[in-house]
Amino acid sequence: MMGGVLTITLLCCNLLLLLHPSVSHPLCTDSRAPFTLKTPLNFCPYNGSVCCNSTKDSELRNQFQAMNISHQGCASLLKSILCARCDQFSAQLFRGDSISQPVPVLCNSTFPLNTSQSSSASSGFCSELWDTCQNVSILNSPFAPSLQGQSGATVGSNVTKLTELWQSKTDFCNAFGGASTDGSLCFDGGPVVLNNTGASTPPSGLCLEKIGNGSYLSMVGHPDGSNRAFFSDQPGKIWLATVPKEGAGKLELDETNPFLDLTDEVHFDAEFGMMGMAFHPNFVQNGRFFASFNCDKIKWPRCTGRCSCNSDANCDPSKLQSDNNASPCQFHTVIAEFTANGTSSLPSLATVANPSEVRRIFTMGLPFTSHHAGQILFGPDGYLYFMMGDGGGSGDPYNFAQNKKSVLGKIMRLDINNIASAAEISNLGLWGNYSIPKDNPFTEDEELLPEIWAMGLRNPWRCSFDSERPSYFMCGDTGQDEYEEVDIITKDGNYGWRVYEGMNLYTPKQSPGGNTSANSINAIFPVMGYYHDINKNEGSASITGGYFYRSMADPCMYGRYVFGDLYAKAIWAGTENPENSGNFSMNQIPFSCAHDSPIQCNSVPGSSVPSLGYIFSFGEDNNKDIFILTSSGVYRVVRPSRCNYSCSKENATATSNPSPAPSSPSSQASWLNDLSKNFLLLFSSLLFLVLFSI
Repeated sequence: MMGGVLTITLLCCNLLLLLHPSVSHPLCTDSRAPFTLKTPLNFCPYNGSVCCNSTKDSELRNQFQAMNISHQGCASLLKSILCARCDQFSAQLFRGDSISQPVPVLCNSTFPLNTSQSSSASSGFCSELWDTCQNVSILNSPFAPSLQGQSGATVGSNVTKLTELWQSKTDFCNAFGGASTDGSLCFDGGPVVLNNTGASTPPSGLCLEKIGNGSYLSMVGHPDGSNRAFFSDQPGKIWLATVPKEGAGKLELDETNPFLDLTDEVHFDAEFGMMGMAFHPNFVQNGRFFASFNCDKIKWPRCTGRCSCNSDANCDPSKLQSDNNASPCQFHTVIAEFTANGTSSLPSLATVANPSEVRRIFTMGLPFTSHHAGQILFGPDGYLYFMMGDGGGSGDPYNFAQNKKSVLGKIMRLDINNIASAAEISNLGLWGNYSIPKDNPFTEDEELLPEIWAMGLRNPWRCSFDSERPSYFMCGDTGQDEYEEVDIITKDGNYGWRVYEGMNLYTPKQSPGGNTSANSINAIFPVMGYYHDINKNEGSASITGGYFYRSMADPCMYGRYVFGDLYAKAIWAGTENPENSGNFSMNQIPFSCAHDSPIQCNSVPGSSVPSLGYIFSFGEDNNKDIFILTSSGVYRVVRPSRCNYSCSKENATATSNPSPAPSSPSSQASWLNDLSKNFLLLFSSLLFLVLFSI
């Protein structure tokens, strides 16, 4: 009997390990963002930003009543545990899964609290629960060793007390208590409160070195983890380059020898061209990569697809006026698959790709000639994310961004590893050769097109996943008349456009496509942003989203979100406080060019500030260094001291914390490796259970 209890305890602990702990901003267990209630909950004492609606609140009340707990103190603790599902940090408390884990991870005095969690949190809540409830009858107990049937252990229905289920407090808290040393949170009996560390001093400046003169729109580190990276330009070429160490020379890139040339297929104009590229996480083995670009159906026979203005979206293309002398849906957005296979012995060694298109992933006609974004990137989950603007026209006149039957003004999430059959593509009305991830939001909202991950965006320009915290999916979204914004993108999130521009209600000048009322949506407002008066000379602004800085070259920038503006030539650093709260402050950061830059930087006339030109994009290499891609060249963020900026952390970091080693080819999905290790541990426990019972 004792061996069986021990094995079950070990099994339960391993089940908790399977739920990958990821430091996160406020997030619900279904990966959606918390929302603000219009009416208070009746049962759970949560208000403000929550993860429960009235239906879930009623379900929790019924579950609590079914437990039939007679002890008032124990009942109060159990109610608080059930209601933890309503906490805005419930994804962390339940390690992302409230189905297989019926209770949150309980603060356990055996383990230290996460430094980001309030010191007022009771680290001994698990012990308090045991002491109060150990001999109290709890029907349908969520504390059964089987974790409600998730393991093979069986507990009789007449077993209701903790002392009948668990041999000791130690066993119980080892199973349900949590270590927060991995950065995750634990439940202490009430809503999660984070430490406010106070306002941090912004970096004194951003030091740059210029390593290239070319003008590029996108940069992606080579998936082999080396010091190579791919660069692409708007006209339609991709190059493979070698990135030198800091201060060691210029970017090694041969403009005359592109990795891939699509200039014959790509339509290049002010807002058209090759808008993005993405390399499969397993590129070093399969050689698969993807290009996102625009084409003109008049000039290229293969530029054919359905028009985004269609009857499903309640739009008639015959009623659209020409835009810049172009007919509706003359121009298309395309995602095409290519391969590096066959051009060398291994895809990772290829210096040129096969120019023939392998597969058309996506093709769609555009209603107007602007706001089509086009970036593509692989998420840490292995799916392809596709950023799409509202299609253009001043003020999104057809309200595409709020139309659930339109993919305009959306972020899409596609499975390109499992291609749907021709029949499935036709039945589902897909835009090309892909399939739909089973957990896309449409499974809970039948009105939503299956491709849609998030909506309500105007023109998302440059998005990225934080390499250390995958739930931080950040996007810059360009504004209309007043406001540029940075958003944290979450599943099924609605970012407000064109009900809102930033935090302000927006009134379109014309709306043949109808309007959406503010009361009908739960808009998620930006976490950072700025008004257009930042750029008085130009009279407008256009945000360029960036990255969380994770290089150790500038330790005073570490952990801050770096982004800029196309016209204003300004760069900002966003600082989160409290950590993991989703609350940011931002500071405009002065920047200058290192005196020993490999390529001399030109200065703005009458100033020592380097003349960057237009800031098109930001890039990140395998060493996590940040690059700024501009109309005047390629710049890298380097050590502050090279520009005489002060950073007290620089010398200490250089000796005690060397730059991280290049990531492995599967770094984007590295957490899956940890998950597989935990599955192995679980299997071992199951085997031990079987052997012990023989």
